[in-house]
Amino acid sequence: QVQLVESGGGLVQPGGSLRLSCAASGFTLDYYAIAWFRQAPAKGREGVSYISSGDGNTYYADSVKGRFTISRDNKKNTVYLQMNSLKPEDTAVYYCAASPYDGLVMGLSEYEYWGQGTQVTVSS
Repeated sequence: QVQLVESGGGLVQPGGSLRLSCAASGFTLDYYAIAWFRQAPAKGREGVSYISSGDGNTYYADSVKGRFTISRDNKKNTVYLQMNSLKPEDTAVYYCAASPYDGLVMGLSEYEYWGQGTQVTVSS
């Protein structure tokens, strides 16, 4: 059974950090491009961080550049999103997704597998 499971969300104060995990089962993450998307209340789903299959090239949305880091551990079949210097505007449900296409995959519709999401709330 193909599955992505996110974890690591929670409540954090502004300026704090969280690390999200995305564990895959039923397929090998290394062969897929991975992205983290987020969706805030009453807003569309936006991509925040991307990593390509194979060479592991990364891309970040301007809103998180310099604060978020995406990485993968192929032995654990897991992708991470390290989030530092969190701001209230980072509050959202965060989803990981996997795409079978090569390179950095930017289009939401090109992602085949999705996790259930994990809530991140940044508030004092």
